[in-house]
Amino acid sequence: MPAITPERLPVRHVSGVAQPLFERAMAARDTHGALVTQRDRIAIVDFDAPSYRSRLHMIDVMNGASQRLLVTHGIGSDRGHTGYLQQFSNDDGSEATCEGAFATSDYYVGQHGRSQRLLGLDPTNSNALSRAIVIHAAWYANKDMLLTHGKLGRSQGCFAVGDAELQRVFDHLGEGALIYAGKA
Repeated sequence: MPAITPERLPVRHVSGVAQPLFERAMAARDTHGALVTQRDRIAIVDFDAPSYRSRLHMIDVMNGASQRLLVTHGIGSDRGHTGYLQQFSNDDGSEATCEGAFATSDYYVGQHGRSQRLLGLDPTNSNALSRAIVIHAAWYANKDMLLTHGKLGRSQGCFAVGDAELQRVFDHLGEGALIYAGKA
């Protein structure tokens, strides 16, 4: 990683990301520095937005460049399948999305193919590893779901992206990056 010099200070705002959410993500990056080794990039999931909006923001914090992608939330976070996250949960068996700071960990091949483990760094997501909350691709996260259903399907709490987008996410984050999920 390039050294942070006065010319390379992290950005203070990213277009399209709610400022309070961005500030909490950057504070979490600093707080959890021992596990967040990729300091020049983060991802923020803005769960104020519905699932039919691109609410996963992959951000280069050194220049403010960002990419936005569709991402699911958990069944337990939206029991009525409205497309809006209604509640977070860290409870085993909840099938809900949990909030807070995550560090990306290792890759593996599992039930959903190529996936990446996430380490929950806050009390609100401390069970992420034992609940197998991961990043993976899923058919119900593909863009064509919007044409037929007007919203994405739901995961069991994981951050599922479209099949064609998974490699972009892996390439942006790598291991040791921060994902921050929440509402402004």
